[in-house]
Amino acid sequence: MKRRNFLKLAGSAALGSIPAVSMAQDPIKSVLNSPRRGQWSDEFDSRRDDSTPGSAKLPIFSEKTPYFIELAMQDYQAITANGGWPVVPANEKLKLGVTSSAVPTLRKRLIISGDLPRNSGSSQVFDSWVDGAVKRFQSRHGLPADGVMGRYSFAAMNVPANIRLGQLETNLVRLRSMSGYLGDRYVMVNIPAASIEAVEWGKVAQRHTAIVGKIDRQTPILNSNIHEIILNPYWTSPKSIIEKDIIPLMREDPTYLTRNNIRIFLPDGTEIPPEQVDWNTDEAVKYMLRQDPGKINAMASTKINFVNPHAVYMHDTPQQSLFGQIERFHSSGCVRVQNVRDLITWILRDTPGWERRNIEQTIASGDNIEIAVAEPVPVYFTYITAWSVEPGVVQFRDDMYRRDGVEELSIETTSL
Repeated sequence: MKRRNFLKLAGSAALGSIPAVSMAQDPIKSVLNSPRRGQWSDEFDSRRDDSTPGSAKLPIFSEKTPYFIELAMQDYQAITANGGWPVVPANEKLKLGVTSSAVPTLRKRLIISGDLPRNSGSSQVFDSWVDGAVKRFQSRHGLPADGVMGRYSFAAMNVPANIRLGQLETNLVRLRSMSGYLGDRYVMVNIPAASIEAVEWGKVAQRHTAIVGKIDRQTPILNSNIHEIILNPYWTSPKSIIEKDIIPLMREDPTYLTRNNIRIFLPDGTEIPPEQVDWNTDEAVKYMLRQDPGKINAMASTKINFVNPHAVYMHDTPQQSLFGQIERFHSSGCVRVQNVRDLITWILRDTPGWERRNIEQTIASGDNIEIAVAEPVPVYFTYITAWSVEPGVVQFRDDMYRRDGVEELSIETTSL
């Protein structure tokens, strides 16, 4: 999977009177001034910094978010009016300790966006100042904050300032549409960020990494209420997966269904063996294909149900390694939840008899159990690619589904 195409030649842009986004220096200075920081070549994050961008307890749907975006828009309007920021050459990997003629341009870029203090110098050395600023930038763009300027970081960094301004404007409209009462407790899935917030009384109680729909099988935008939790669920394959995935797999490997504990049922409920189906046709689409509960079940231990016209839901997954990837767009529309047991414990808090211990015991038993949620929890699937819940800290994500209407914000893919 490859990112946007972007220029590899450095553009020229003088800092002049371009304002840096406010509040950038505080977390950087707090670390640099620490007596325990050590030598300049040490890791910048030598101690925990609770002011890391994205650590705020305010949810994306906070009533303060539109106000913070408006403040950010003022900064980005000024940056754009003064010529934007320079393009950072992407012809070499930049990291702590590297000396490169591209580093001064990188410094200028980070200063303009407020990630690097102005008094950090202009050296060609990628020092601890730059390392900390790059980590801050990466954190704000949903990238691993490793301080290494690779292709993903270059791609995010070289999106022009005027396009970022337009992205803020687009998402301000989206956020204002969700400014009403959403519930004392609710779950919000932000599709572009592939992340989940469990919100209680206006504060984030839990955050979860998610896996969402592929480009050609998109997770829908929806509002509903979580009314049921199923432990050790059966998985029934949607017709789209039977057609696009299972039939081709069975043509290649006739043992696929048997090895994955997937059974075939006729409309009257009669089970038939895979050998009775003509896999060279689309005959299987007429039948129900259901996977037994277990560790290899597509939903693993848990399914979170809510009524919606798209037949999607939230669930656990046996493919836990996918949560560690930068791009987490792998599902057929449903949302996979990392640390899902923490989330369902929170959802079932007011449901008698279903504290964490009971949940774990039931999952360990392997029994298929359906639990009605005593107090249904609102759930919102939304599409927010830019937001701010902290003064001077703006979060941006790629427009995976190309809903922002700007090519530079989307990701090009060679395969889906």
